Amino acid sequence: MGPRALVIAAAAALLVSGCHHQEPAPVARVPLAGRGFPPDAATARAELKGLKVEWGRNWETYKRDAFGRYWSDDTDAVGGRNGCDTRDDVLRRDLAELREGDRNPCVVVSGVLHDPYTGKELPYSYRRASQIETDHVVALGAAWRAGAYAWTPARRLEYANDLDVLLAVDKQTNQDKGSRTADKWRPPRQAYWCEYARRYTGVKAKYALSVTPPEKTALEELLGTCPQ
Repeated sequence: MGPRALVIAAAAALLVSGCHHQEPAPVARVPLAGRGFPPDAATARAELKGLKVEWGRNWETYKRDAFGRYWSDDTDAVGGRNGCDTRDDVLRRDLAELREGDRNPCVVVSGVLHDPYTGKELPYSYRRASQIETDHVVALGAAWRAGAYAWTPARRLEYANDLDVLLAVDKQTNQDKGSRTADKWRPPRQAYWCEYARRYTGVKAKYALSVTPPEKTALEELLGTCPQ
């Protein structure tokens, strides 16, 4: 076989084997929400009934660094290993009028958040200070008290970067919420109470986190605002 024939044969083998150069899949095709998440109201009510009810534990040992110091794409959580920063994934999912980077679609250049907690319209620009923060619906401190204290560091890092756990929201409202649970805080915008409870309960069920008795009662009340 001559040199030219060898080159052609090698190229064909590469194509067949899949070892030829491939462009990465477009970022937009990567799911930014878990299948079936958030659960509908009926599913959330059933999940709530199955949660372990107990008072929080080990609150005094909680440290934010236990969930990782920074956002990480290196987890098996929803949105993980897609090459994008976790916060950018949240913005790409939650912002309207979204404009992504021309060279790097992971980067959010601009958009508008219709804040679920307050109903405010918050503009976002890559080069300007923003009134938007990323909220853990079940806060890290609350998750710690509800069972995350016993997890491995890898599991906690996964939780902290799971897009199902996260929402883009108004900065001040997020800071007002802090690590408070559903019995001590609920969104100012009542129209969001149903979805908030569905998301909150879905997170608890997904990670087998417990609820306190007052927390369970509050979630039942919030789910009671869902359309029948």
